[in-house]
Amino acid sequence: MTKETIKLFSEMHAEPSWLADLRQKAFDKIESLELPVIERVKFHRWNLGDGTITESEPSANVPDFTALDNHLKLVQVGTQTVFEQTPVELAEQGVIFTDFHSALEEIPELIEEFFMSSVKYDDDKLAAYHTAYFNSGAVLYIPDNVEITEPIEGIFYQDSDSDVPFNKHILIIAGKNSKISYLERLESRGEGSAKATANITVEVIARSGAQVKFAAIDRLGENVTAYISRRGKLGNDASIDWAIGVMNEGNVVADFDSDLIGNGSHADLKVVALSSGRQVQGIDTRVTNYGCNSIGNILQHGVILEKATLTFNGIGHIIKGAKGADAQQESRVLMLSDQARSDANPILLIDENDVTAGHAASIGQVDPEDMYYLMSRGLDKATAERLVVRGFLGSVIVEIPVKEVRDEMIATIEEKLSKR
Repeated sequence: MTKETIKLFSEMHAEPSWLADLRQKAFDKIESLELPVIERVKFHRWNLGDGTITESEPSANVPDFTALDNHLKLVQVGTQTVFEQTPVELAEQGVIFTDFHSALEEIPELIEEFFMSSVKYDDDKLAAYHTAYFNSGAVLYIPDNVEITEPIEGIFYQDSDSDVPFNKHILIIAGKNSKISYLERLESRGEGSAKATANITVEVIARSGAQVKFAAIDRLGENVTAYISRRGKLGNDASIDWAIGVMNEGNVVADFDSDLIGNGSHADLKVVALSSGRQVQGIDTRVTNYGCNSIGNILQHGVILEKATLTFNGIGHIIKGAKGADAQQESRVLMLSDQARSDANPILLIDENDVTAGHAASIGQVDPEDMYYLMSRGLDKATAERLVVRGFLGSVIVEIPVKEVRDEMIATIEEKLSKR
């Protein structure tokens, strides 16, 4: 692909000059930048993008919408938006949830202000690639002082029959003192076997006093090689509670970051991951404390089956001047196979004295005493093991705001365990 092809894509979508120019700058940087560092994960030879920017054709793998509720919701298959629903009362309050290019027409100044503000286009090779080549996305905008009690759903299906890159940019702007609960699903749909790549960036901008509950379930298929970046940028007294289920079938590297810019800001990151087969999943989870009295907590639990590999890197960084900051992390991995591989790496970077910080990490197998207790109550070994795993992962699952999705995650775990 050439710069001219990217320019034509920008023109076809009537992108503003600032975005078209940014794509060109990012393209120029790709070759000179290094890949992001995911400690102890060798992904340098993975195909994470073939340098194409195109749109997918309408898909046959479109879900049935007849049973959906009337919550704020957006559904995309590939690059196509197939369902968009905004209740009248939310539209009257100025809430917007639409595809990226439509949002550029509705709130152009806000997108120009916040697009790629939590991650810079020249941070690394994959950030530059994303900026140049993202081909679809969505924007959720919540005005100041708006509280939404029902969950908001963003559902993004990758068509398993298509090899079009799944390169999405999802931008969430939570206004001052707003309050929302958002559920995101990245999922391969269909029975196809086309090989595809994914480069997905999610930015959550929580302005002063905003409260965001962000739950996500990632279920990309075995033929999708993916890089997933989720970034939070928090203002004074803002909070983001992340609950992320990493349940992919293919090779994935992920970067989940929260920048606690504002004083009194707070981020809780709960991540549950399940690796099986021969797949490799590497997950960086980072909290950076910039603001005074900011609090960041990381909790990661993972289960590994068969010959899979799972790596957790928990990174807490307290910047000089962030007095009263608190950074805590816990990473634990449960291995159900002698052939599995795992790392749980706690990393604390402390540049200030008046702070609190701590970490814990462990890798092990199912506790024989737990198994003995359950089997002594009449359960067979396989059922007892499944219960132990569900309990081990439950701390994140309970944070998913929609019961049907919690049940789906549990069913996914059961399905993977039953294949052993």
